Amino acid sequence: MSDNVMTRERADVGSYEDIVAAAVRTTGLSDFGAGLHEEGLRVLTEDLASPEAGLTPRGNYFQRSEVKSALVGVLLTQAQFAAHPGHADVPIERPVFLMGLPRTGTTALHRYLHADPMAQGLEMWLTQYPQPRPPRSTWEADPIFSAMQSGFAAHHGENPEFMGIHYMDATTVEECWRLLRQTGKSSSYEALANVPRYSAWLQQQDWTDAYARHKENLQLVGLNDQEKRWVLKNPSHLTALDALMAVYPDALIVYTHRDPVTCIASSCSLSAETTAGHSTTYVGEVIGRTQLDLWSRAYHAFHDARPKYDQSQFVDVAFQDLVSDPVAVTRRVYDRFGLDWTPEVQAAIEEIDREAKEGKAAPSHRYSLDDYGLTEAQVREAFDR
Repeated sequence: MSDNVMTRERADVGSYEDIVAAAVRTTGLSDFGAGLHEEGLRVLTEDLASPEAGLTPRGNYFQRSEVKSALVGVLLTQAQFAAHPGHADVPIERPVFLMGLPRTGTTALHRYLHADPMAQGLEMWLTQYPQPRPPRSTWEADPIFSAMQSGFAAHHGENPEFMGIHYMDATTVEECWRLLRQTGKSSSYEALANVPRYSAWLQQQDWTDAYARHKENLQLVGLNDQEKRWVLKNPSHLTALDALMAVYPDALIVYTHRDPVTCIASSCSLSAETTAGHSTTYVGEVIGRTQLDLWSRAYHAFHDARPKYDQSQFVDVAFQDLVSDPVAVTRRVYDRFGLDWTPEVQAAIEEIDREAKEGKAAPSHRYSLDDYGLTEAQVREAFDR
């Protein structure tokens, strides 16, 4: 076994205090701000060490690094807030949030909407290392950016199947759950491990503080691009629409639809692929049961909350329409929200469309509900309104 592989295994996850100490050592920083992350990450760490989580040495390494990454994010962000006090005055007006069940086309539509020269999104490396976005021409020279690019290249080399499911690199505009986990609140943990106590804790939480911190991060990252509109996406925003709207009352919500049977089968497959070899318990039917529970709850939470708000702030997009004519769907979003569809916007979006059509065909992604102990009838019942 190579040293490289050996360093990716651990005998245990370690205690919460142990991971905090590692984050402090890694960053040389110790200011965690108000400590909003502590309760959730402590519950999570204890759950990850339990027999229910069933983590293998490889799983211990992966899950510990996910908790540590959240703590590092808190420390780095706190230091950047202090270094750039002006971030607090940055206005965020009518941000666009894409949300829907996993595999409903949010990633594709996000890239189309982000192509607008007057749009900004969260690049992968800035979700991990929040700071005022430097000029694009300087990124390659940044050691942190370079290290992350190398890491993604290695990951895709080792896991070519994963590219067919969800390609990532450090420049890609990504989901914003990494900002939410700075308060210990993220569906991402539930989607990658069997953590019943953490799931129960999370269901009882008000996420308003998580979105307040999310906004403060956007103000920081967008400090140099204040004239640009934010375009953000994350399926788990479904879970906490009330908190999102409390912090961003003028948010514009793009909601993507697809048959939940396909969505759940695909999200189970993505979780299984991401966590292969990580756990003796988070496999097969456990993945099926926990994914169905997670996403049906999120779906009903969204539909229960949506009627409270001005429906002119929402637009619905069917997956099939997006596949058939993504440029027309993007245009419809602009028309619905009264955004400027200029010749520059049209040209940029048509260029993204050309790239998408000319790109290498992704490896096929095969999955079946049976692999996860679920039936079509069970899924339909869970999502029935």
